Amino acid sequence: MLRFLVHPFTRFFTLVLILGLVTLAALDTTGIKTRISNLVFETYMKMEPREPSGQLVFVDIDDLSLSKVGQWPWPRTRLAQMIENINNSGAAVILFDGVLAEPDRTSGENIATLLPDDHPAKASLAATEGNDELLADTISEAGNFVAGFSYGSNTTPPVLKPSIISQGDVKKHFFDNQTRGAGYFETTAQFLPEMQQAAAGNGSFMASLDQDAVIRQTNVIFHDGKNFYPSLSLEGVRLLHDRKNIIIKVLFNKEYNHQQIAEPFIVSTGKYKIPVDEQGKMWVYFRKFADDESIPAYTFLDEFYDEADKSLEGKVVFMASSAEGLKDLRATPVGNVPGVEVHMNAMEQILQQEFLIRPIFAWGAEINGAICISLLIIICSFFVNPFWLLMITAGLSTSAFWTSWYMFKEHGGLFDPVTPTFMVALVFVASSVLSYLKTEFERRQVRGAFGMYVSPDVMRELEKDPSKLKLGGENKELTVMFTDIRKFTTISEGLTPEELIILMNNFLTAMSDIVLDHKGTIDKYMGDAMMAFWNAPENVENHAAEACRAALKMQTALEPLNEKIVEKAKEEGTDPVMLQAGIGLNTGMCAVGNMGSHQRFAYSALGDSVNLASRLEGQTKNYGVEILVGEDTYNDVPEFAMLEMDLIRVKGKTLPVHIYALLGDEEVAQDMAFKSLKEQHDAMIAAYQGGDFEEAQDLLKSCMKLDDFGMEKVYSMYSERIKALIAYPPEGEWDGVFDALTK
Repeated sequence: MLRFLVHPFTRFFTLVLILGLVTLAALDTTGIKTRISNLVFETYMKMEPREPSGQLVFVDIDDLSLSKVGQWPWPRTRLAQMIENINNSGAAVILFDGVLAEPDRTSGENIATLLPDDHPAKASLAATEGNDELLADTISEAGNFVAGFSYGSNTTPPVLKPSIISQGDVKKHFFDNQTRGAGYFETTAQFLPEMQQAAAGNGSFMASLDQDAVIRQTNVIFHDGKNFYPSLSLEGVRLLHDRKNIIIKVLFNKEYNHQQIAEPFIVSTGKYKIPVDEQGKMWVYFRKFADDESIPAYTFLDEFYDEADKSLEGKVVFMASSAEGLKDLRATPVGNVPGVEVHMNAMEQILQQEFLIRPIFAWGAEINGAICISLLIIICSFFVNPFWLLMITAGLSTSAFWTSWYMFKEHGGLFDPVTPTFMVALVFVASSVLSYLKTEFERRQVRGAFGMYVSPDVMRELEKDPSKLKLGGENKELTVMFTDIRKFTTISEGLTPEELIILMNNFLTAMSDIVLDHKGTIDKYMGDAMMAFWNAPENVENHAAEACRAALKMQTALEPLNEKIVEKAKEEGTDPVMLQAGIGLNTGMCAVGNMGSHQRFAYSALGDSVNLASRLEGQTKNYGVEILVGEDTYNDVPEFAMLEMDLIRVKGKTLPVHIYALLGDEEVAQDMAFKSLKEQHDAMIAAYQGGDFEEAQDLLKSCMKLDDFGMEKVYSMYSERIKALIAYPPEGEWDGVFDALTK
């Protein structure tokens, strides 16, 4: 066991796994960890919602109100009626979640500017009190109205109602953090100046969205780099406590340290203390507001209002809209809600002094705990069986979730149990299979080495059916290829052993890649030669065509190797000896399978068709062509560009065979130059094999003129043969067979 514990593979695997998981959790570049953590926190809110305080009411400019009063914006006289009647109903504070930044177009003086000077109503309209002034007077008389402001284009700072006290170093911290969305703003959208002056308070309702566009936190304080400004909710809390004398303080949390469920800053007003983070934000403890906590806005207009109504006595009233057309819906952990409910939740939890905090040490505690438990799981994996290891892992993971839930419920702490549990689960899986992985790793090393000697197709067949790993085979039609380097002895004489090995490896690698790409099986390497075949062990459709395409590509693959040979020859001041490969292809029945002895065997092919392919490769140098194919291969791929070379009797066989030069693919076969040559060439071969030597001689001259395909040596050979046959006609019956005396 000790040897396994210190095994380099185990140490490396364990270290990489843990470091990888920690890095993944730390960087969280995909945001998956954050989304999962947020999902857990949202689930906690739904499982343990905040209790309603009964203090807040939503006066809703809803679709019903719009249908009764008309489209938004309403005249300021209507809003003045609403505010006055809401105040008369006993509202303690009225907060407006919106901005009235433009003058009322329905106001008399604004209508008068649109009338011609001689219009009889122009003077009287111009003399009437403006709607905006009327609304400002109503706001002032109410004495409990909070105006809102948000991001916009107004460069004038909002009117700051309360005194906000803070220490110099606190100001420096926040004012240096000038990032929009982190409580900082440069320009705003505001109420008209006279309304801001008349209001008892002025607060921001700017929204702070997470990357997934969900609101989970909201700023309690904002700043423009010079002054602090309260949020709409904070301003409402201040006015609810005391409308005149209460100030707001922004202070360091003196009791704060990195081991507490606390925030580094405190915002206080009266008896209320609000923990905020380094950006002035607090987590919103959301709950869903019930239908009976909202009232349609139209009911506070004069024609619908009951003066005896005191239903808002001591209540905090938020004026806003849930109407779909006004598009103030926000995504929150409890679903899509009117944006005002974000501020209502924030204010209510301030009044209840119920806060959620994601402490700064939470991440470190989660990751370090996961690392410690992971190491414990790894150690335990060497002493306990997988079942008990699973029980231990499940118990520890359950403890993580219970601890997270307890901290949320009792202390408002937000701790993520998913990330450490996920890390521990992965380590458990890894630990459970670590021994197997080590064994599998070693087995793969052996398999990889063995795979160097046999075709990947053979390896796959053996993996599917290990019973095939024994002597035996089958008769099957194959297309067999032999390839060999020409003038190998001459080439090798000019190279060192190391250079020769590199050259051969490069040559055989290029040839092998092409064979495998075309579904072939490599049988063996023989010095500078290679044997391959198609249609075994797996069936290959059109195997003769695949073999021909591979042979043609092999000639092209030699070009980069020859370029290097030329470069080296230039450096050494010698004449380059170019690589040329002779290739023989033949199709026919073969015996294919595992051949050898019980001690050692190989997957190979035997038979006359194999021997003929080998002979054809040897004859390429005699005919001066690169690829020779047998008659069966020719018949299987008539669409390729091929010319008959001869009717020969190769060494070791009694029956003659027709052999063909493979010059190109289907495209070359359709080339007019090739068609013209093939017509004359076929006629020449027919005349030659038919014994009409003078006709063959005349046709040979035409072939030589049409030759653009490297047939010089073939035609030169036929020229010498025909001359000799004319001079010394053959005795007896002429059969056109040439006896190849060499391999």
